[in-house]
Order: sequence, then structure tokens, then C-alpha cells
Amino acid sequence: MTDVYDPAHDVGAILIVDGDILSRHAIADYLRHCGYVVVEAASTDEALAALVEVSLSIDVILCEIEAIGSRSGFELAQWVRDNHPDLEVRIAGSLPAAADTAAELCENGPHLARPYEPQAVVDYIKRLRAGRARENSAPPK
Repeated sequence: MTDVYDPAHDVGAILIVDGDILSRHAIADYLRHCGYVVVEAASTDEALAALVEVSLSIDVILCEIEAIGSRSGFELAQWVRDNHPDLEVRIAGSLPAAADTAAELCENGPHLARPYEPQAVVDYIKRLRAGRARENSAPPK
């Protein structure tokens, strides 16, 4: 059973970067059905443009390892890590050997094996939200 989005535990928009239109639309539709705001990008170039141009607060990027564009999925993740350290990136792909590289670039459970289950993405977002709630409720140091 899927939980519906709870604005009290807000996560900004989710950016999905995947050149496979069917996969991208399937996960985007599922996340929208769960109440999340979703931005779709067919390439890393579109993703970079969305990060600059979209007026929404993007908090999570789901990026295909083999994303098309001027940067690979890994290069996009590295750029995000260098330029937007608060943004979470989750690498998705079918290359098991790439998991170590993904782990270096993404912190909170970086790799999703493809084909990925939409509920696995929702579960990841829930863990991210729970972690943020703990951080926000912790007493100041």
C-alpha cells in the first residue's frame, strides 16, 4: 500500500532523468499519484536546465546511469554534489559494477537496480524525509 504525500513532511520536487520515455513516465506518474511534484528530463542537459530554470525546489534527483546528454549520470551526480550539496541524487541503472562509483557520489543508499520498482523510490523518499525530520528536531549543538 502506498502512502499519499504528506505536506507536513515536505520534500520538494523530484527530478527524474531518464532517456527511456516509458520508464520515465511510469515512475513520474506513480510518484504524482502518491502526491509528489515531479519534473521530468530526457537528458542530463535537460536536467541541468531544470536545476537552473525551474522555480520549484528540487530536493531529489533520480538519474539513470546511462543518461544521455553532454554528461553521464555519474557526471551529473558529481556536478550536483559539487554545486548543490543539499540535493539528494539517487543513481538508477542495470550496471552492478557501477554501484561503487554511485556510492561515492551519492550518500543515502545511492543505487537502484533497473528495472526499479516505483515503490522502492517512494520508500527512499520516505527515508530521506524521516532523516530530515530527525535533523530538524535535534536540539542545537
